[in-house]
This record gives sequence, C-alpha cells and structure tokens, in this order.
Amino acid sequence: MSSAPDDRLADVWSAHRRYLVDLAFRMVGSLSEAEDAVQEAFIRLLDTELDELEDVRGWLVVVTGRICLDHMGSARVRHAAGTEVPPDVTTATPDPSDVVTLDDSIRMAMAVVLERLTPPERAAFVLHDVFQFSFDDVASIVGRSAAACRQLASRARRRMQEETGPARFAVEAAEEREVVERFIAACAGGNIEDLLAVLDPDVAGHAELGFLPHVDVEGRDNVAPRVLALFGPQTGTTLVSVPINGEPGILAFRSNRPFALMVLRTKRGLVDHIGSVADPRQLAYLSPLT
Repeated sequence: MSSAPDDRLADVWSAHRRYLVDLAFRMVGSLSEAEDAVQEAFIRLLDTELDELEDVRGWLVVVTGRICLDHMGSARVRHAAGTEVPPDVTTATPDPSDVVTLDDSIRMAMAVVLERLTPPERAAFVLHDVFQFSFDDVASIVGRSAAACRQLASRARRRMQEETGPARFAVEAAEEREVVERFIAACAGGNIEDLLAVLDPDVAGHAELGFLPHVDVEGRDNVAPRVLALFGPQTGTTLVSVPINGEPGILAFRSNRPFALMVLRTKRGLVDHIGSVADPRQLAYLSPLT
C-alpha cells in the first residue's frame, strides 16, 4: 500500500475510532472486546477501496455493529453451555481519553441491565435510542426489518425503564440509606444473621460473573451466604454506597479497583432484589471515575 492510502487510513482511524469504540462498548459491555471489534472492522477496511465508499463512517458502523452482534450471540451460547474459557482478568486501567461518554449513573446501571437483553434488543436500543440511528439504518446492521427493529428497541426501552427508572416501591430517603448501611455493615462484619435481617424472605439475586454462567438465586437463606462469599470481610472487599438511577446501589472495591456493582431494590424497608455484575473486564472502565 502506498504512503498516501496509509495516511488516509490513519486519518480515518483518528477521526472515527473513539466513536466506534464508544458504540461497540455499549453493545458488548467490555472495553477490550469493543476495541477488538473496532480493530477487526478496520482490518476489513484494508481490503476495501476507500474511494468506493460514499460514507466511510457509516460503513464502519455497519461492520462494527455486525461484529458486535456476532460476538454477543456466540458469548450467549458459551454462557448457556458453561464452556467459555476464563480470560486473563488482570485488567489495566483504561486511558481516560478512551472511556465512553455516558453519564456516570446511566453507565453503571447499563452494566447491569444491558446484560439481560437479547443481542438484537441490545443492538436496537443502543443504535437507535443512544446513537440516534434511524430504524432503517438499524435494520441494515441487525439484519431484520425496520419494523422488527422498532419492536426490539421498544421492548428494550421498557426493560430499561422498569429496571433503571425510579424505584418501583417508594422508600423514604432516610429509610433507604439505612437499608444500604445495614446491608454494607452486615457484609463488612461477616454476620449472616444481620444480613438475613435486612433481606426480604423472598429476595431474588441475579449475578453476572464474567466468564462464568450467570447466577440466579431466590430466598434469603440462599442469597445471604452467596453475598457473604463474594463480599464478606475475608474477601478484602470495600463496599461504597452509590445511588443508581433512583435506586440504592453499591460499588465493591478490591485492591482499589472496582470489583462489582450491585443495584438493590427495596420493599418495606428490606432488600427484595439484588442485581450485580462481578466481572473485572466489564467494570474496568469505572476506575477513572472512582
């Protein structure tokens, strides 16, 4: 390749890389995997004549989006089968210039909720609601009709509103703070009786554990020991209260890095649902914020 095309490709990389990483990250939920997807898109661009592309950025968005969809689909299969290979979890803190630009609270909430959407729902929501692509453009990436993509985005939007909107059960601010403080104190002290006392008898827990299959547990006798196994004093974990889109939340740190994010849903002064992400790869991007 001559120097002129090399220079032009470098200009394209400089102009569009961050935007594409931002888009890919919100689709796949991992900064490293987002960067891999964008790099793969640019590798494919090497085999394409730039002069034949009317909209280079649009072409890159379509290719990156399809790579992300393929990744999400294969990752879901691996999770279901329980055969995903454990990655190297020693994750360096990303350069702040590469961190995506979502509002902090939305960024943390999406880390929990987006994991639960199907890949097409997630893609349609991110591309249309976050990046403002038309449904015709979304359809070209997702590989479905514009009408189908509209329905996918609508389902995802309802899910986001249900799980990251205002708390379903109104709780006074002072009572809410007390629930979180009791939860944190019970974990820090390793006292299972204190933890049981702050959990609703029918509490449900959902955890995303990175390379392991997700875990769903019901009933406080089952939830409490698992919470202490992850966040008890023997783990060297520090818990910090953070509000997440109208609901109480907790950030867990190990070795001064975010280890897990929990969103607590409360009812009548007790925790009745815990949604958590405990995957250093997905939470590495929080380090510059904390």
